[in-house]
Amino acid sequence: MSDQLMRVAVLGGGSFGTALASIAADNGAEVRQWLRDPELAAQINREHRNGRYLPDYAINPAVVASTAMDEVLKGAGLVLVSIPSKAFREVVRQARPWLDPGQILVSTTKGIQEEGFKLMSELLEEETGFAHIGVISGPNLASEIAQKQLTATVIASDDAETRTRVQTALGCDYFRVYASNDRFGVELGGALKNIYAIAAGMAAALGMGENTRSMLMTRALAEMSRFAVNQGANPMTFLGLAGVGDLIVTCSSALSRNYRVGQALGEGRTLEEAVEALGQVAEGVNTVRLVRDKAREDGVYMPLAEGLYQVLFAGVPAREMARLLMQGEQSSDVEFVLPRSDVQQDRRDGGGAA
Repeated sequence: MSDQLMRVAVLGGGSFGTALASIAADNGAEVRQWLRDPELAAQINREHRNGRYLPDYAINPAVVASTAMDEVLKGAGLVLVSIPSKAFREVVRQARPWLDPGQILVSTTKGIQEEGFKLMSELLEEETGFAHIGVISGPNLASEIAQKQLTATVIASDDAETRTRVQTALGCDYFRVYASNDRFGVELGGALKNIYAIAAGMAAALGMGENTRSMLMTRALAEMSRFAVNQGANPMTFLGLAGVGDLIVTCSSALSRNYRVGQALGEGRTLEEAVEALGQVAEGVNTVRLVRDKAREDGVYMPLAEGLYQVLFAGVPAREMARLLMQGEQSSDVEFVLPRSDVQQDRRDGGGAA
């Protein structure tokens, strides 16, 4: 690891940012973590523990937390931005005076900004104009990473230096970092899968079985890739960790925040009650609305996203929406093998089975 890359800054005090800070420190980096909350920063420095988001796991003692942005960013070769999407641009603007074009900026946030339907790496580009920009995404439950369970992620960037240096900074014997040049596809996969984790949690609460869960995940993957390709992503990206990998873990684990929101909705709680009980940001709730509206605007067929929107924001009971979805159009399985339009034409021609 180069002298410059030995200094890593993490912006954000959440669970994933904290886990990555500890990994970088395990790899020998000098790590500074920025938090808004002085009490939480003091606890990390004193106890080497994030009592709010990862209370049961030890953080590498080399991680130093601070509320002073200039101190955290000074001399850092790699800056990991782990800020919830709603505050992402604001924090990057706050950091901008202490950033320089030689730094590598990497978003770890799986969300979408409502205004302009912008991904977090696009906000990094707009606010800095820097060349070394990437995203990290994959099946990465923070509590398991903190336990040092075997995990893999993806660093996606058009810039080879960004990919290589992030692999060097974070790759270790329990955390593998794979590379991709489809930044847009990887980032969309990380944002979109949150939608379907809510659906999976609802299905579990409604007592639906393994066949249902399998159907839900594979149709979700079809819907994710259909939408992402419409936005310019590579469909093959969704066969990897940031697509099917992230979808599997977030639709299968009660550790997933979005899954837990869905579970609460399936149990009959309101959206407000579900979010309040969670006590953390569940990015999928906002993403459902944004993606549903964007799909309608662009004419992309997304029945699961539409159904979830009706449950979350229009008061339709979860069980009723599940019934309606099963009565919807039966079309092609893998659209990049047999286009949906061909199946629709077959039916119009009388040659397709129902």
